[in-house]
Amino acid sequence: MSATEAEKTVQNEESKSEEASETSPKPTREDGKIELQESDCYDQLGFGFPLWKRWTILTVIFWVQMSMNFNASVYANGIIPLSEQFHISKQAARVGQMVFLVAYAFGSELWAPWSEELGRWPVLQLSLFFVNIWQIPAALAPNFGTIVVARFLGGISSAGGSVTLGMVADMWEADDQQYAVAYVVLSSVGGSVLGPIVGGFIETYLSWHWIFWIQLIFGAAVQAAHFFLVPETRATIMLDKIAKKKRKAGETNIYGPNELKEHRMSMKEVLIIWYRPFEMFIREPIVLCLSLLSGFSDALIFTFLESYAPVFKQWNFNTYQTGLAFLPIAIGYFIAYFSFFPFIHRHRAIRRKDPDALQPEARLYWLLWTAPLETIGLFGFAWTSLGPPQVHWIAPLIFSALVGIANVSASGLPVSLQRSKS
Repeated sequence: MSATEAEKTVQNEESKSEEASETSPKPTREDGKIELQESDCYDQLGFGFPLWKRWTILTVIFWVQMSMNFNASVYANGIIPLSEQFHISKQAARVGQMVFLVAYAFGSELWAPWSEELGRWPVLQLSLFFVNIWQIPAALAPNFGTIVVARFLGGISSAGGSVTLGMVADMWEADDQQYAVAYVVLSSVGGSVLGPIVGGFIETYLSWHWIFWIQLIFGAAVQAAHFFLVPETRATIMLDKIAKKKRKAGETNIYGPNELKEHRMSMKEVLIIWYRPFEMFIREPIVLCLSLLSGFSDALIFTFLESYAPVFKQWNFNTYQTGLAFLPIAIGYFIAYFSFFPFIHRHRAIRRKDPDALQPEARLYWLLWTAPLETIGLFGFAWTSLGPPQVHWIAPLIFSALVGIANVSASGLPVSLQRSKS
């Protein structure tokens, strides 16, 4: 080797060592242990997944969320069969729906801190496992009390948006989450209308037991898809795994963030995480107002589950035809979903030029135009529910689609706003 070549080799080695020293983790503790940071291995985290992989993961999560909301709404088609089977009133049979919804609301909050600490994958698997397990005693129930207990346990076991939306934050930065958030929101509201559409056929052609067996089949299918197709996405958990690999490779002083904690999570921290959403209701008027709007919009869909039967009975709709009457709401959901795209594209283009050009509240602009559709849709539905011969059955369905558009906007845009502020 010539002197010139040897000199070049030395220079290359020096430049490589300098680059490695610039990108390698720096000690951040007095004991000399190095805590691995997100910036040290950004491309190996959820943010660095290829686009196709992120959307594959999100599509599985889409169906997971669909199944949980399907469980909430399909029960409505079991009210008449259950009242006949157990000799109870229809109002009493509706208790099974009420306890699930109330438990589901609190279940999402109860699961949240554990997905942050233990990871998204095991928590969602555990949630789906319990949700599926509680379908079995409900389907085999010897009395109505067993169904009520099973429904409550199924609701409290449902992790819901606390985990699914957390996975969006694991894979997209705050300024790039809008498309993904809109997709997950579509799955949330979509499951609520899928229930009566499928439930109408279950009630017509199968026994009441199949209300729960179908939930179990759907839940088992999405749990299997999640098990095989979805990896862990929580950054801190992934950093722990990367640090362990580095130690095996010889970098013995590299540790993940959770590995350096003396106590992984205290009860005080858990209570703080549980308490935080309720504190925001009190201290953040915008959170309270938007939550009330979103909650009211969702409640309307479950009100429709009970009101559609007497309304469309006037046009001699049978049970499954009444279920199919929810299709216009689903169409409204898709119209609202795709209507977000021009605004998301425009806002992203503006932020690329100037990151500070838009306030987070700018994402609520489209809500100003879509929220009034809820009022218009409700009044229109009421005025056109007179029955034949005054009104054709298509009229209330058109107005119900307007309610669907407003429902997605009231759910998706506030969520997008909160993700941008978090």
